[in-house]
Amino acid sequence: MTKITFILPLLCLVFFFGKHRLSAQELQTQKIHTLIQPPFLQAGDTVAIVAPSGILKGRTDEIQQAKSLLKSWGLNVVLGKHVFNQNNHFAGTDAERCEDFQNAMDDPTISAIWCARGGYGTVRILDKLDYTKIKEDPKWLIGYSDITALHNQFHNEGFETIHALMCTSLSDNPKDTIESIGTFKKAIFGDSLSYTLKGSNYNKVGIVSAPLVGGNLTILHTMLGSKTSIDTSGKILFIEEIGEYKYHIDRMLQSLKRAGYFDNCAGLLVGDMSKIRKNTTVWGTSIEQLILDALSEYDFPIAFNMPAGHEKDNRAMILGDTVKMSVGKDQSTVVFED
Repeated sequence: MTKITFILPLLCLVFFFGKHRLSAQELQTQKIHTLIQPPFLQAGDTVAIVAPSGILKGRTDEIQQAKSLLKSWGLNVVLGKHVFNQNNHFAGTDAERCEDFQNAMDDPTISAIWCARGGYGTVRILDKLDYTKIKEDPKWLIGYSDITALHNQFHNEGFETIHALMCTSLSDNPKDTIESIGTFKKAIFGDSLSYTLKGSNYNKVGIVSAPLVGGNLTILHTMLGSKTSIDTSGKILFIEEIGEYKYHIDRMLQSLKRAGYFDNCAGLLVGDMSKIRKNTTVWGTSIEQLILDALSEYDFPIAFNMPAGHEKDNRAMILGDTVKMSVGKDQSTVVFED
């Protein structure tokens, strides 16, 4: 075969796959990006509590409460040796926080890693961690907010994770967090998870089954262009946020859109948008309408009112697991299928 007759078929293939954008259904059918589900916990297993982000000054009571909660479920608990360290904004230096997290990943006696709090700082240790041993012995990562960076990294390493409350989420009044705690327990022990969401006229109706990924919008945005950014093709994206202006939220959605984040997305699940800040220039629409306007060219289902994020009612979700999301105006349901 001459060089030119060999090259022409290749050019045709490049042209076809470059121009042909796979639909979400086609991507789902191919079952790409299937993640490993770590073993669910059993009585007698051990959970490591670590602090990969913000400082825990004055939070010893909450850590003790977290330990007591896990022990009441028959679990053993170990604390990272640097959990209560202080280094300016962070719970210890980058090296100290990295050491605790690395030890938790590498220790074969530990079945889950529960992050004490979020804040900011996880991104500073992502590239210092070695994921070799955890690939041989998968274990659950648990947390939300700033821990979204680790959720993304773990997904790219091939594992499902748990988006759920953290140690500092616990309250003196258990009634405030009863759903958060109850669903957290279900998630780590492998009990079935399903949620019925209150309806919204903003909902974009439809039914889809696909893996659920995502987390805090700011962190998803800041991961763009890095090896920790996640592939949302054929997946349902979950987002939540706290303390942002509406125009900041729009800017992040526009950036994600321009990066192709939503091109083959299967659906969008919107959690709590908490403590939205007021700008001197009024945005002019609700946060729901802002999201719909930003994603107006896409036809995938969009469900609002998922009780997950920075509120007391923070329902646990297994990120990377397949969910069936049925979206209606009167109500929506989110059922974890695996």
